Amino acid sequence: MTLAAANTNQGPYSGSALMPRLVALDIDGTLLEHGGKIPAETVPALDLVRAAGHKIVLATGRSLIGLLPVATRLGLTEGFAVCSNGAMTVRLDRDAASGYAIQDARRFDTRAVIGRALALVPGAHVGVEEVGWGWRVNAPFERALLNGEQKQVQVADLCTAPATRVALHAPGIAQHAKALAESGVTVTPAGPDWLDVTAPGTNKAAALERLRAHMGIRPWATVAVGDSSNDVEMLLWAERGVAMGHASEAVRAAAGEVTGTIGQHGAVAVLRSLLPLDVDMTARSPLAGQLAIAVRTAPSPVALRVWHEDHSEIARCDTWVLRDGVWVRHGPIPSGAGATMRAIEVAAREAGLAYPRGEIGRRRAHWRSTRDPRGRAGFELPLHHGLPASTSSVIPEFSMY
Repeated sequence: MTLAAANTNQGPYSGSALMPRLVALDIDGTLLEHGGKIPAETVPALDLVRAAGHKIVLATGRSLIGLLPVATRLGLTEGFAVCSNGAMTVRLDRDAASGYAIQDARRFDTRAVIGRALALVPGAHVGVEEVGWGWRVNAPFERALLNGEQKQVQVADLCTAPATRVALHAPGIAQHAKALAESGVTVTPAGPDWLDVTAPGTNKAAALERLRAHMGIRPWATVAVGDSSNDVEMLLWAERGVAMGHASEAVRAAAGEVTGTIGQHGAVAVLRSLLPLDVDMTARSPLAGQLAIAVRTAPSPVALRVWHEDHSEIARCDTWVLRDGVWVRHGPIPSGAGATMRAIEVAAREAGLAYPRGEIGRRRAHWRSTRDPRGRAGFELPLHHGLPASTSSVIPEFSMY
């Protein structure tokens, strides 16, 4: 077992070839400090890893309603996320009214486990997840214990339909985990006074494996970082499983590596290890750094594509690459959102990148018209590393997709 640190690179790069990873990240205790604070270094590191083409997947025990605001704070408004300990997989979509679309939901009949829990612990608090809203409960939970709204109902009304997750809370209820699992469900303790109940065979690892196959990522191209008992299966599943430094011995034993604690920015060290070492980020703006990383990690010529909404600032900024004769999205440039096309040109030059420009006058960039897969009009700019800015004769034609 090794310590993941900023000077320990187990990155996915060999020469200039990109090997994108599925990077599964727990939230509480891994990306969020106690009290919900996000360390300042975390979001910039996530932005660079995404620009490099890696696929960030949040994997949390939180319900969907608890996941969404954290994802937004982390800048993750697209891509996939796993919540409710693997019972729910969603595609984050900033264009959707709700901000997400359900990819997979594992529901189960709650009657047997709720009945058995109340027989074993008559005063237990029971909550049944209402996806995207909150919980139906037999008695109010303390507000800090459940994300979302609560609606108190009769016990019979907790069992009217299959659910993704049941929360059980009472002093010492975790000692009944094995007895409750005999109902055929998955029971996950979260401290001595809390149990999460989900469908049979449900955990973060199972959900991530389905997602990995859906995304077409190789089994060896997987990374996971976590700190709690509900992360154990995920850490064992990943080719590179990393436990936070403050995790229990059992969690650390399940991982191949141990990084620093959250106070030591352990997750950030793992994220930085996924970036090429030969790109100096110290003297660059965030936008220039993301452009430099994107071009350095791209396996083929790069087209930077931008889309506007009802104002001059850019709403979305991505890099695209040519793969097997087809243009595919490489990754987002998060700092491009809210910038202008002129600012992107300046940042590209700061990053040491070249693009086609005019030969006389102001020699402005030659942006070309394009459309996204939904038919919305945008602009694209070919980017190259180490070419003279006026070398337009060697720049290939870029198609719409």
